[in-house]
Amino acid sequence: MNKEEAKLREIHIDDYDEIHALWSRTPGVGLSSDDSRESIQRFLIRNKGLSFCCEVNGKIIGTVLCGHDGRRGYLYHVAVDEEYRGRGIGRQLVEKSLQRLKEEGIDSCRLFVLKDNEVGNAFWSATGWEKKDHIFVYGRNI
Repeated sequence: MNKEEAKLREIHIDDYDEIHALWSRTPGVGLSSDDSRESIQRFLIRNKGLSFCCEVNGKIIGTVLCGHDGRRGYLYHVAVDEEYRGRGIGRQLVEKSLQRLKEEGIDSCRLFVLKDNEVGNAFWSATGWEKKDHIFVYGRNI
C-alpha cells in the first residue's frame, strides 16, 4: 500500500460516526433506521469479533459488518472508500469475517446487494460469490 499502512481491526461502537459517514458517501450502501447507533451497538455486541474495519493513517477507509444466526452468516455494509478501491481491502475484510465465522462453526454466508449497485454486484461476482435467483427477499417493519 505504498507508504500508507493498512490495518484491519475489529469495529467498536466508538467508530460509529466515522463508519456511518463512510457508508453515507458510498453509493450502493442502503441505510435505514436499522443503522442507528443503538442498532449497530446491539449488532456488534451480539456478534462480537466478527465485524472489521480497515484504517489507513488513523482514518477508517473500509468496513464489513458480519453476524450469524447460529447456522448461517450474513455480511452487511462492505464498503471501501473510493480512493482506496482496487487494493484488495474489501476482499481482506470479507475474508477476515469469513474466517471468524468458520471458527464459530458457521459454514455458509449470505449477503444482500441492491439491484442497481453495479460496483457491488461486480465485486461480489468477481470474488467468487454466486448470485441466488431462486429466492425473494421480503421485509416488514415491526
